Amino acid sequence: MASVSGPAQTASASAPPLQRGIVKMVLSGCAIIVRGQPRGGPPPERQINLSNIRAGALARRAAQGQPESKDTPDEPWAFQAREFLRKKLIGKEVCFTVEYKNMHREYGMVYLGKDTTGENIAESLVSEGLATVRREGFRGNNPEQARLCDLEDQSKASKKGLWSEGGGAQTIRNIKYTIENPRNFVDSLHQKPINAIIEHVRDGSVVRALLLPDYYLVTVMLSGIKCPTFKREADGTETPEPFAAEARFFTESRLLQRDVQIILESCPNQIILGTILHPNGNITELLLKEGFARCVDWSMAVYTQGAEKLRAAERSAKERKVRIWKDYVAPTANLDQKDRQFVAKVMQVVNADAMVVKLNSGEYKTIHLSSIRPPRNEGEVNVTVDYIRAATGPGEGTPAFPERTCATVTIGGINIAEALVSKGLATVIRYRQDDDQRSSHYDELLAAEARAIKNGKGLHSKKEVPIHRVADISGETQKAKQFLPFLQRAGRSEAVVEYVFSGSRLKLYMPKETCLITFLLAGIECPRSSRNTPGGMQVAEPFSDEAMLFTKELVLQREVEVEVESMDKAGNFIGWLHIEGVNLSVALVENALSKVHFTAERSAYYKTLVAAEEGCRQRKEKIWANYEEKPVEEVVHLSEEKERVANYKPVYVTEITDTLHFYAQDVETGSQLESLMETMRAEIAAQPPVEGSYSPRRGDYCIAKFADGEWYRARVEKVESPAKVHVFYIDYGNREVVSSTRLAPIPPAFSTRTLPVQATEYTFAFIQVPQDEDARADVVDCVVRDIQNTQCLLNVEYSGATCPHVTIQFGDTKEDVGLGLVKEGLVMVDVRKEKHLQKMVTEYLNSQESAKSARLNIWRYGDFRADDADEFGYSR
Repeated sequence: MASVSGPAQTASASAPPLQRGIVKMVLSGCAIIVRGQPRGGPPPERQINLSNIRAGALARRAAQGQPESKDTPDEPWAFQAREFLRKKLIGKEVCFTVEYKNMHREYGMVYLGKDTTGENIAESLVSEGLATVRREGFRGNNPEQARLCDLEDQSKASKKGLWSEGGGAQTIRNIKYTIENPRNFVDSLHQKPINAIIEHVRDGSVVRALLLPDYYLVTVMLSGIKCPTFKREADGTETPEPFAAEARFFTESRLLQRDVQIILESCPNQIILGTILHPNGNITELLLKEGFARCVDWSMAVYTQGAEKLRAAERSAKERKVRIWKDYVAPTANLDQKDRQFVAKVMQVVNADAMVVKLNSGEYKTIHLSSIRPPRNEGEVNVTVDYIRAATGPGEGTPAFPERTCATVTIGGINIAEALVSKGLATVIRYRQDDDQRSSHYDELLAAEARAIKNGKGLHSKKEVPIHRVADISGETQKAKQFLPFLQRAGRSEAVVEYVFSGSRLKLYMPKETCLITFLLAGIECPRSSRNTPGGMQVAEPFSDEAMLFTKELVLQREVEVEVESMDKAGNFIGWLHIEGVNLSVALVENALSKVHFTAERSAYYKTLVAAEEGCRQRKEKIWANYEEKPVEEVVHLSEEKERVANYKPVYVTEITDTLHFYAQDVETGSQLESLMETMRAEIAAQPPVEGSYSPRRGDYCIAKFADGEWYRARVEKVESPAKVHVFYIDYGNREVVSSTRLAPIPPAFSTRTLPVQATEYTFAFIQVPQDEDARADVVDCVVRDIQNTQCLLNVEYSGATCPHVTIQFGDTKEDVGLGLVKEGLVMVDVRKEKHLQKMVTEYLNSQESAKSARLNIWRYGDFRADDADEFGYSR
């Protein structure tokens, strides 16, 4: 046998050389195994028996397969002798001399420490009465043996250990080598740590442990991992897998014959799974971190210390490519970071494990959920690519599959795959142990599936699968005719957009009626897509694809509300579609992707549609890019009314814009708004929204935290980025750019259905605001100073393209605010032709003449409104 350590010093011919080593194991009270220092692998080791003494023999189990053999119990005080040495020597450095060999055994003296000045182990055992001195062949000239005899005589006189009264029957253990029902035994311990001694290490992840204080000798496999093993060949020899010996030494050097605590966690198929806890650390996590083990899925679920710790430790070893991972290549190693993790908008859910998302670049990508299998019969999401499954060709009985990007998709912190599995709507795929292409949250998926199975959810339910029958009446004229009156009477009906054919043509699923219908948007004329006709392929009109994409992004696979007005000859329903307060017909017109159709004139949305179209036409956006306005002769339709109606109502002015439009609240509904705000804020304080969980979309109604720290109702007007969201406070009229972390969904009890929008937009009647920026700023400052945050009286004089034109009076003096601006020379008069307004117009014009005569403000250089003065921003 190779020596553990070379001679510590040059030995004389008479004295045996002094050698050193680390105590690996105590075989009995008089025999130990000493190892050297590891150099590139497990070190050499040798057994040393203590000279001149004998300790009791430990219990031995009957030989397996030999019925006549029996278990041999401990000899009295044998276990106590072993324990005495174990606690004193395990893992410690000792020095020893080999005095003689007998039948391949080496006998010698062992000292604790680096030289012979340390404690003599044999002497310590004899003085404690745990070993007897071999007196046969006693040589009087041997001082070591003589000293042992003296120590034994003292021990006898003191009646220590072996020499105590009673014979030591109480020191014999009752070892239980087998357990009748291991599963019940493990369950009875309720996963509480129990004291143990590790007696043997079979490989890095399988040990033999003595459970205390009842002396159960059990084999424990570490939960959640597997180390390389030693394969037994047909001839009885063992062939180690790569790093098997190193993994075993790693565990041995830390745990063999150490006092530990074990949590027995499960017992599938008579195999006891557990976790070994040592004051210096958790061996399971250490083996993974150092690349001596890999995670195993089937036992990860029972690991009580947190499966994520094991995955993190394994990931660390993979990244460092240590030991069993030396040739490891990550599934996403060839992907850039931007392709591994990104935020995208869900455009379409293809089925239960696949969706189409839109990247910030505008690219569309199909994403499959990692590691789950759905049964085969929107918002922004976070995507983390776990692996890319290569394309496969068709095989016998199996179809071909294209390349798949498999990823973990989360929204609001919720893992979509885990949610599906937990509801029993998908199952988790089982992989080969060496297959690393799996979800980065695979353990959470397994745990969710276990819960779903236990609770009988979805696929795991023992009930009959419910049958969902859906009637498709798309293009069925007769069925559609029967259905039309019902939908017309229903008013707004709930629906889900199943498919988008074009910007204004959709297929809807009506959940209450369990039917599919084709739906055409009313009031608009959308560009037509390319299509086959009897005369050949019809070319797509400009912006048809953009219109379809706009509609898809806004409504595809979302819950909407529809108002059905009529149907066409082909059995398609025609009406208005609303999504979260946005009318899709209006939205298409506002984005210059559709024109207003003449049929909209009789609808309640006509004015809004016309105003939106006019704005796009003037800006020459998209479908209006080549629009040329035809000169038309101005025709003024004079009102037949004989006199102006003055019906002033009290309002509270909350906001004034830079264009001299202003927002006001009706005083009559002010108490309702205050009550709603108070109740809403109390509810939010009781259940605060999760910061960052809300993904705003244009047109959404939400709640926003203003600069004063209070929450208000708002509407999203534009989303530049998560950090820059433009919102409009619907009850006060002011606008702000905020981070999405300051936004949250509006509680249903406080929506605009409960209390309509309170801030109404108005502008001054009979007034033209100067286009010069300084002059306009003077007007706005004056109005802000006079009426903002005050109660006034308001009367609607005539309608405008975007909002009503009104006169407004101070609440106390009843003086006309607009007329005051004219008198101070801050604005010009907008001359109206209506007969019933002429008295007001005359009063305004007279005041303007007075201001011009006094050369006040904009008139200080005289009347600038000559025909050639257009370059100054004014026109008559």
